[in-house]
Amino acid sequence: MAIASLSPTVLFLLLLSVASGDAIAPFACDPKDSTTATLPFCKVSRPISDRVNDLIGRLTLQEKVKLLISGAAAVPRLGIKGYEWWSEALHGVSDVGPGTRFGGAFPGATSFPQVITTAASFNATLWEAIGRVVSDEARAMYNGGTAGLTYWSPNVNIFRDPRWGRGQETPGEDPVLAGTYAAFYVRGLQGSDGDRLKVAASCKHFTAYDLDNWNGVDRFHFNAKVSKQDIEDTFDVPFKMCVQDGNVASVMCSYNEVNGVPTCADRNLLRNTVRGQWKLDGYIVSDCDSVGVFYNTQHYTATPEQAAADAIKAGLDLDCGFFLAQHSEDAVKKGLLKEIDINNALVNTLRVQMRLGMFDGEPSAQPYGKLGPKDVCSPSNQELALEAARQGIVLLKNRGPSLPLSHLHHRTIAVIGPNSDATVSMIGNYAGVACGYTSPLKGIGNYAKTIHQIGCSDVACRDDMLFGAAIDAARRADATILVMGLDQSIEAEFRDRKGLHLPGHQQELVSKVAKASRGPTILVLMSGGPIDVSFAKNDPRIAAILWAGYPGQAGGAAIADVLYGTTNPGGKLPMTWYPQEYVSNLAMTNMAMRSSPRRNYPGRTYRFYKGPVVYPFGHGLSYTNFVHTIVGAPKVVVVPLDGHRHSRNVTVLGKAIKVNHARCNKLSVGLQVNVKNTGSKDGTHTMLVFSTPPAGHWAPHKQLVAFAKVHVPAGSEQRVPISIHVCKFLSVVDTLGVRRIPIGVHHLHIDNVKHPVSLQAETLGVIKS
Repeated sequence: MAIASLSPTVLFLLLLSVASGDAIAPFACDPKDSTTATLPFCKVSRPISDRVNDLIGRLTLQEKVKLLISGAAAVPRLGIKGYEWWSEALHGVSDVGPGTRFGGAFPGATSFPQVITTAASFNATLWEAIGRVVSDEARAMYNGGTAGLTYWSPNVNIFRDPRWGRGQETPGEDPVLAGTYAAFYVRGLQGSDGDRLKVAASCKHFTAYDLDNWNGVDRFHFNAKVSKQDIEDTFDVPFKMCVQDGNVASVMCSYNEVNGVPTCADRNLLRNTVRGQWKLDGYIVSDCDSVGVFYNTQHYTATPEQAAADAIKAGLDLDCGFFLAQHSEDAVKKGLLKEIDINNALVNTLRVQMRLGMFDGEPSAQPYGKLGPKDVCSPSNQELALEAARQGIVLLKNRGPSLPLSHLHHRTIAVIGPNSDATVSMIGNYAGVACGYTSPLKGIGNYAKTIHQIGCSDVACRDDMLFGAAIDAARRADATILVMGLDQSIEAEFRDRKGLHLPGHQQELVSKVAKASRGPTILVLMSGGPIDVSFAKNDPRIAAILWAGYPGQAGGAAIADVLYGTTNPGGKLPMTWYPQEYVSNLAMTNMAMRSSPRRNYPGRTYRFYKGPVVYPFGHGLSYTNFVHTIVGAPKVVVVPLDGHRHSRNVTVLGKAIKVNHARCNKLSVGLQVNVKNTGSKDGTHTMLVFSTPPAGHWAPHKQLVAFAKVHVPAGSEQRVPISIHVCKFLSVVDTLGVRRIPIGVHHLHIDNVKHPVSLQAETLGVIKS
């Protein structure tokens, strides 16, 4: 129902109810409504599939097409209210989508660190815990009438190019890291109550979407030319894991074309892959106005009716926007689409709504019906946001060591920089209204007396007019903290970066302050993407460098805790930090992952790029030292072949077995790793396990195959079990996009410790594909 159609009195009462956070009436199947209470689709005891089919059978075609869009219309004669599908929960309940609003009993929600920062923790249990808190708050706001239950999060695209403005929203450049994040965050959001959903998550943007606006090319006009190898090996991995391991309720298709076909019109991607091969139990939604984009902007179809038909027949169930409501009925009348195609789309959306309990009557009587204002911004939720920020901070450099700072010797701190008193900018994009903010200045002020100078009026730092006061502050302090970096004016949705250096005169400010500082100079960086800070890495006057990403509402407290050693940093970079030269002649539009020396193409991400870096993927220091010892690991693992694939049916090419020819179910490599803390401080260690496959042109240089987080007190040792699924994580993809298990020696790496594992086929058949 359009707002414009409501009378002023009704609109006022509606807004008053929303602002107060009062419990909402049932979305449908109100037990007090005698006309619908006895209808089969309202019977909770019946199977959901029966209820969905009954409801669809009662709808007219005109009613059906109005349910194909994000602002789904009400069906008053069946007691069904209108529903706004678009809400966001990237790192906390957000009001970016129209389905959620803050005010009244819900003035804000817990704002966790931006995803790129949380990913740096490499802590899957943390990601799930954040998802649980976010869904608690989302349900509470839904019960109060201020939010929906369908959240178009997380963003699990690969952070392929360091200039991408939306890289901050992603878990980084590694597909296994991104896929693991997707699965655990989605589990936290959706809950574990069988077929019932706490909220419905959506993994986006499918697929090969990682350019917003670069050098005259925008996401609405971009045709991503991607090899089958890179699709299977990189871009689709997080989405597959999201669907199969996370059981996500939705996947969102993207704006761009892939090899000439808009993703929201690509039957192979949507119907055949997401729903067919991966078995999505849920709905597929377009990015907002994607169907209109492929008709109006990409000119993929001649008529709007053909665009609507192509999208629905490809497997699209829901349109963020209005296009399908405007053109689907005419597509049916013109014979381009059948009504059963629309029915099939509604089966997927209505099933999700029923799994959410939206057709179960009174929300207050449902499993999550008691959640309310007290469950939003609770002390425990805000403490988790602080802990997430602490775990995501990465110590890049610590000369001396100079950190942690001393409570005795560093009592007066010069706090300098355009991000030094940051609040809203700490939470990045797709954020809501935070419960409150602790800026770096405030956080450091809890430990020491501060002298504050911003040095630059904003992160653009267009001049040096404020340098003098900043330099003078550094001369007077026991230590200097420079809080520099980026914000949404530099990197954001529809805003890709032009280069990797600090903006404007920031580098000059850092160097001059470091030269003048009486005590140690610490550089703290806020950013989503990597920054070329080679100058600071190589400057002995800059004692330490921290990367905080966008650390969320409690970011300043977390930064201060790390600076003063209350927290021992354990974060690792989830993306490579390249020098500026890497992107100087590298087009963002080139999607190839693998390097090509013949074409002077460097390759992308740590898996395929071998050139110089500022800091590598996985880099991160601690205030203590950890030593690894592999105490239990097989040297040979036999890959059993499918019983129907023995002898001449076995496919072996270049000594690599097709994954679908192996019995993969319980095929894994188990490691027992001792982690010893040889330093003087307790610490939480982030252990990354990489594999280097046998030599071959298909394989990455190395790839992440497992990771674990373990707390080890000073002087003690912990044993960590690691299980590596052979078919998922030790496989590689050939040039035809076929995933295979290389036969031969795979070298497992944990820092400088290596262990060889020989994979051997149970039977080698015909050397022929």
